[in-house]
Amino acid sequence: MIIVLISITFLGCNLQQNEKEAETIIAKNDTPEYFLLRPEVEKAYGYSHAVKIGNDIKISGTVSMDDEGNATAVGNFEQQMKNCYADLEKILKYYGCTFDDVIVENVFTTNMPKFLEFAAYRNEIYTTQFPTGSWLGVKELELPEFMIEIELEVYNVN
Repeated sequence: MIIVLISITFLGCNLQQNEKEAETIIAKNDTPEYFLLRPEVEKAYGYSHAVKIGNDIKISGTVSMDDEGNATAVGNFEQQMKNCYADLEKILKYYGCTFDDVIVENVFTTNMPKFLEFAAYRNEIYTTQFPTGSWLGVKELELPEFMIEIELEVYNVN
């Protein structure tokens, strides 16, 4: 663990200078920690589902699939969305996080009207605040049966 003491001077948005007391910043180990949710599938496709470096965690796009890489809930947009969030929750728990720690959520969908129809489900996921992010309509995802993919960036203070 590296401990760095820094005296910081902040400039506000109106460019007035505000002095802050010296702060202690603890930088955790910067060695990447990789997580595989479905090791066989991820090795076959050549990616890691999540990587943590310091306090930052990047989570690859999650789709509705089983442990063999087959699409699940085919034709059911709402269930595919719920399956994505269930897998994302498993990854967050592995790192000791919750959806409250998510700072960026990007959604990719082949059916934006369906996503908008079920977007309110996100109120059950993000109960404190919503992260930043983008909602993108795309032509296709990895398999034609996938209708939604969700990727996250997380800031973990643990």
